[in-house]
Amino acid sequence: MSKLAWQLRELQKHNRDGSFSTQNSRKEALSLVADQLKELGFNQCTLKGLKEKHCSKLIERWQSEELATGTIKNRMAHIRWWAAKVNVSHKIPPNAALNIADRIYITNVSKAVVLTDAHLERVRDKNIQHSLQLQSLFGLRREEAIKFNPQFADKGTHIELKGSWCKGSRSREIPIINAQQREFIALLKTTYGNNSLIPPALRYVDQLN
Repeated sequence: MSKLAWQLRELQKHNRDGSFSTQNSRKEALSLVADQLKELGFNQCTLKGLKEKHCSKLIERWQSEELATGTIKNRMAHIRWWAAKVNVSHKIPPNAALNIADRIYITNVSKAVVLTDAHLERVRDKNIQHSLQLQSLFGLRREEAIKFNPQFADKGTHIELKGSWCKGSRSREIPIINAQQREFIALLKTTYGNNSLIPPALRYVDQLN
């Protein structure tokens, strides 16, 4: 492990901003950045030594690899988090100045996948099956579905999601509007009671992976 990779790991260990999913994405992105900076010849780059030239070379590489603009912007967001934590944000120009194009949004094209019995049959883990069904029946996000505690959530006419399960730590409520939803919540309460859909021996990040 390079010195920079170790410093970034320590920085994240003491700054656990965002959800587990965000932290995991940040960990993967910054680990990759450290490795690629070393490959690009920046062997002496340190935590507080981040500069525009480092970002420019990384972006040139990513663009040569034909990565999507969204992927590049996401990686830059993690680099900007790093810069902010060590007070060098002023050294990193805006995306436009780094020749990163705007994202292209395709409207009126749904990326939704309809969950079928055939999909569920391919999933051997019961907890993951139930998480997928929660996403399908209630429109839950992945993290919400994995952390779902049926005993707490069931409020009769609706389900309540804790802020610690939700994006931005904002709790929310979703109405129960049909018999299928009601029957599924009853099944989850029988199966998990006052526990989440994470197996007792695992952490959230383990089940996410």
